[in-house]
Amino acid sequence: MKRIAIGAGAVALLAGGWAWAQMAAEPAVGLFPYTDAARVANGEQLYAEHCAACHGTQLEGQPDWTERDADGFLPAPPHDATGHTWHHPDAQLLAIVTHGSEAMVGGDYRSNMMGFGDILSETEILDVMAYIKSTWPEEVVEIHNDINTRASVDR
Repeated sequence: MKRIAIGAGAVALLAGGWAWAQMAAEPAVGLFPYTDAARVANGEQLYAEHCAACHGTQLEGQPDWTERDADGFLPAPPHDATGHTWHHPDAQLLAIVTHGSEAMVGGDYRSNMMGFGDILSETEILDVMAYIKSTWPEEVVEIHNDINTRASVDR
């Protein structure tokens, strides 16, 4: 079973913490609806259909994902907490998934990550990203939310 922020909050509430009530009242930071159970469930299904073949059924990525292969391509990175997905703000991740890595990075960057903008709607891409984010440990979610906050201030 995949953990989402609501489940983590319920555990905190049962433990007698009042922080959950405060956290639930605050909106999620960024574009990804990772606290919306229906959107996370939709994202999980879409991830299985469109992403898992490369990024792994458990978001584990491909082996040696930081090393270029013989053709100069980087393998698919993990999207779990061991990867670097959470180091980027939502808007940048949305652009990468929509347009593909090569289009966003430019130069002679080589990647097999195609853009999904012609295959999935923006809402569907956001749902996939919500699913991915919902699997991260709370500490990683907090760091990612801070990255989103800083990115929105920098605009």
